[in-house]
Amino acid sequence: MSHQDNLIAEDILAYLEAQRNKSYLRCLTCGSVDDGKSTLIGRLLFDSKMIYEDQLSALENDSKKSGTQGEKIDLALLVDGLAAEREQGITIDVAYRFFSTDKRKFIIADTPGHIQYTRNMATGASTADLAIILIDARRGVLDQTRRHSYIASLLGIRNIVVAVNKMDLVEFSQHKFNEIEEEYRGFAEKLDFKEIVCIPMSALDGDNVMNRSERCKWYKGKSLMEHLETVDISQEVTQTSFRMPVQWVNRPNLDFRGYSGTIAAGQVKPGDEIIVIPSGKRSVVDKIVIRDGDLYQAEVNESVTITLRDEIDISRGDIICSTDDPAEQSDQFQANIIWMDEEAMFPGRQYIMKINNQTVPATVTDLKYKVNVNNFAHEAGKSLALNEVGVCNLSLGKPIPFDSYKKNRHTGAFILIDRQTNATIGAGMLDYSLRRAANVVWQDLEVGKVERANLKHQKPAVLWFTGLSGSGKSTIAGLLEKKLFDIGRHTYVLDGDNVRHGLNKDLGFTDADRVENIRRVAETSRLMVEAGLMVMVSFISPFRSERQMARNLMEDGEFIEVFVNTPLDVAEQRDVKGLYKKAREGKIKNFTGIDSPYEAPENPDIVVDTVDKTPEKAVEQILAYLEENGYLSAS
Repeated sequence: MSHQDNLIAEDILAYLEAQRNKSYLRCLTCGSVDDGKSTLIGRLLFDSKMIYEDQLSALENDSKKSGTQGEKIDLALLVDGLAAEREQGITIDVAYRFFSTDKRKFIIADTPGHIQYTRNMATGASTADLAIILIDARRGVLDQTRRHSYIASLLGIRNIVVAVNKMDLVEFSQHKFNEIEEEYRGFAEKLDFKEIVCIPMSALDGDNVMNRSERCKWYKGKSLMEHLETVDISQEVTQTSFRMPVQWVNRPNLDFRGYSGTIAAGQVKPGDEIIVIPSGKRSVVDKIVIRDGDLYQAEVNESVTITLRDEIDISRGDIICSTDDPAEQSDQFQANIIWMDEEAMFPGRQYIMKINNQTVPATVTDLKYKVNVNNFAHEAGKSLALNEVGVCNLSLGKPIPFDSYKKNRHTGAFILIDRQTNATIGAGMLDYSLRRAANVVWQDLEVGKVERANLKHQKPAVLWFTGLSGSGKSTIAGLLEKKLFDIGRHTYVLDGDNVRHGLNKDLGFTDADRVENIRRVAETSRLMVEAGLMVMVSFISPFRSERQMARNLMEDGEFIEVFVNTPLDVAEQRDVKGLYKKAREGKIKNFTGIDSPYEAPENPDIVVDTVDKTPEKAVEQILAYLEENGYLSAS
């Protein structure tokens, strides 16, 4: 390293102790493309002497090969590590860098400026205490400046530095700086920031970065580093009630049971009374254990293992709280969601929510509105596209312990995961529990599904017929019902066309409406299964995720997926209703198989080939399956 702290050579233990006691500041740089974010971080690393000799040598070579600053060292290359970033001169991924000064340690995130990588900016902002928003002095406040500022506010960042960069290219004009500051502060009045500090600088030349610049004598404030070293980042969570989401039940032997996790709010010490949410069990803290021994007290962001005086049932995902102000619990929420996937979010589609070390099934039941991040307007919409922000209602598979995000960024934040790919597709912040979550309770009845099914001498189930329009789904479902009726079984058919005349008459054929269409039909089917019926559902149901959602509503063995496998060209030749012809002529939009996709089942329970089989033969095949698996006799 080009700089060596004297203590390293003189007293290594004193040096390590000094480093351990320094406070941390987590910050990120954001803003529009080419505002100088990577260059600023490179300047901070370079001037704080946090570059090794071999890194400096490699940087000089890389600057000659990939740099954009002529004969100068291109400091942006210190953080633009991906080959694509160096080739294009942009930031794509989130790069984290560590450096320290005599007063404080820093973890700084370099986030992308391009709109298509907004999700990466949100990732960097989720753990930051302070945001450095760069603005090119020549271009002023841009849409991406507003977008990143809104997301920073939404994610709970309260300290903002507006770094008006490239002032050397406008001759350090005070008038230009004042114009930008006035415009930004006017825009940010609607955002929930505690402090906004505006600094004129040139990251490339180092003006007002580490030290005050002689070229900008009219500026009387602190340099960027002076501000970062002294800004108050004390979190309100240190004064709030204790929270620790349990990450792991630590049981190395029969004599020790502890609960490990990172403290999300408040502080704890032996002798404190605690309550576990959601169970409501209470106890007293016995010890706070770390690798080097026991602590007399632990605070926010410390990872510890807590032992209790009583043996109570605690699992991963529970939250250990102070008794004076425990976390809430609910399964219905309003939340802000930042969508991060190329495939749009649709209300009614099932996802997986990960929150506080546990995963639960989650459905967006309603998109209340989208937020225009440029002017904060509330806009109607049926789906969220990549990088859009919306306010939604959520329904979970079970109640979870939580705090609102405004109260605690740790226990109120979540991510959404795609059930098929396991990819992270959304990030969210819980606003509050919906009142109906506490009031709407499933009513247990004395006569249940088993009693109703036994009376009918059958095993209730949903036979879900899926396939292209014209494949023969409705014909086969109708013939099957007639056969079942003839042998004394109790049935009902839910047909796609018929349902759209009543229950779903308000829905169109967009992807969002198709998702809601299937959600309603699946819920109706579940109620019919509760009545002990055998239900034939004949719907195109083009998306695997919705068919999986319908399956998840039923108990094991109650959902039978029947894939009526008919190639598109055969279905189009049949075209009994003339729909394919109209779709080909552009008279029908969003028609499955033409301009809207059909996702064939991957592992259906029954595959019916209607090219080689008549509808009657298909019914015989399905009846044989039902007989073999006990659906035609009482369970």
